[in-house]
Amino acid sequence: MARLTEAAKGVFVISVTPFTPEGAIDWASLDRVTDFYLDAGADGLTILGIMGEAGKLTPDESSDVARRVIKRAGDVPVVVGVSSPGLAALTSLSAQVMGMGAAGVMVAPPGTLKTDPQIHGYYRGVVEALGPDTPVVLQDFPLTTGVHISDDVLGRVIDELPSIVMLKHEDWPGLSKISKLRAAEATGRRRISVLCGNGGSFLPEEIARGADGAMTGFAYPEMMVEVCRQMAAGNADRAQDLFDAYMPLIRFEMQPGLGLAVRKHVLARRGVIASAAVRSPGAMLDAVTAAEVDRLMDRLHARLAELGVQMPPLGGAV
Repeated sequence: MARLTEAAKGVFVISVTPFTPEGAIDWASLDRVTDFYLDAGADGLTILGIMGEAGKLTPDESSDVARRVIKRAGDVPVVVGVSSPGLAALTSLSAQVMGMGAAGVMVAPPGTLKTDPQIHGYYRGVVEALGPDTPVVLQDFPLTTGVHISDDVLGRVIDELPSIVMLKHEDWPGLSKISKLRAAEATGRRRISVLCGNGGSFLPEEIARGADGAMTGFAYPEMMVEVCRQMAAGNADRAQDLFDAYMPLIRFEMQPGLGLAVRKHVLARRGVIASAAVRSPGAMLDAVTAAEVDRLMDRLHARLAELGVQMPPLGGAV
């Protein structure tokens, strides 16, 4: 499989890790959700991310999930999350998945980093440990990590560490970070790929600011794919109309501590995964919340029909 480069663009869907109600990995559902993302038009996949519950997997499970998805994805690039406070575990998993054919690895900063020199030194250490041939995605997600990467540190990382080829942009508010990055590139800085997260909450604006696409796990990846296509074609109003139809569900999914359960509930109702189970610690939706999500999905499908978008019928509530 080809390695990830600065030219990467489009939609790299962050995959969920499906579990049975008893907490075991549901391998059949993992195959099915992988196919679902690819059929929706994903340009790549990202596995073992925060929303993939990577921290709840054993090392052997992480390796097994990576091997299975990389094989099933075929020629579609797969980025593997390898974030870890220690470089030993990070380096070990990176070597395994790159040997399996991963396109690159994604690294979020550990929450212990508090100063600019610490952040810069951490990523320099990561790159040195992985070697120059392992493409790295820098995940900038301060709402979860608690680490705020300044424009200055991000610029130094880009200037000094060429194997960092992509920024997974999830700063919030953070649109100005994209603008400043692209402005610096226009005056000579190396250009890197920028794919955005946060459930696609600001996708039209992010693309307008210069982002190359999305790397997030919203349970309707078709939206992200089509919004990116319409924006690339210069059809900003059509892209916004489509995005606006999904916004109530995006808003609901973005609730801290609840988003993954919402995402899995939606995927289960769409028939993609067999169970909406979240591995412990983590709770499924209660009946009232699940009914609210179901109502939003029903309204979404009705609105999409008005916009001329044909969607498969929904199954019953989970």
